[in-house]
Amino acid sequence: MLKIAVHGSHRQLLVLIGLVASGVPWVRGITAYTSSEQEAVNGTSTRLKCTFQTSEPVSSSSVTVTWTFRPQGQSHEESVLYYNEKPIMVDSGLFHKQVEWAGDIMRKDASITLRNVKFSYNGTFTCRVTNAPDVHGRAGELRLRVVTSASVSEITILAAAIGGGILLMLIILIAVVTVKHYQRKHEDIEEHCPSEKGSTMCQVEEATHLHVMEEKAHFERPASRASASSLKDEGEKLCDNSVVVLD
Repeated sequence: MLKIAVHGSHRQLLVLIGLVASGVPWVRGITAYTSSEQEAVNGTSTRLKCTFQTSEPVSSSSVTVTWTFRPQGQSHEESVLYYNEKPIMVDSGLFHKQVEWAGDIMRKDASITLRNVKFSYNGTFTCRVTNAPDVHGRAGELRLRVVTSASVSEITILAAAIGGGILLMLIILIAVVTVKHYQRKHEDIEEHCPSEKGSTMCQVEEATHLHVMEEKAHFERPASRASASSLKDEGEKLCDNSVVVLD
């Protein structure tokens, strides 16, 4: 039995060597990747993501992409989009003028976008990719569920993201206002207090007192000027009276 197994393995090895020597290309598997399930809101657009992995060099002319759709509970498939150097849309059927190419072959992306999603899109979308000679492999299958509104989990995530952004903005605003307040307070202290080697020589209370005294002096100066002017006028009057008496 062991001898037969050895002979069998030897024969397979010889066949493999013969294929390589004859120039027959060695076919490797190509794999397309999609989400297993996706949710879309009725009347909106949604992107069906499909990426692929291949061991052969990729070019726009070597890769073909085929998207098909199988309605929920049915066995027949309907064409959605075909790509060969450029996207080729279907000219009739459920997806006529409802599909856009959203992929990039050079980045191994074969995604599409469905516009104006309908409840009739409930079902399984299949993404098949070939890259000659890499033509055999696994297709990606995505089950689409069309709903009337976004699920609670998506709404919760969106609300949390918005709330977190608003909270972050408030924290930044409070920090900026606080820094500005302390900077202004520090500038007032330096303005009213003498400094020596970069350190202030008085406290906040002393700076406030000096500021009040300056304001008081400012308001008293006009009164002092008025008193001096009155004294000057009185002196001139006395001089005039003296002249009259002498006459």
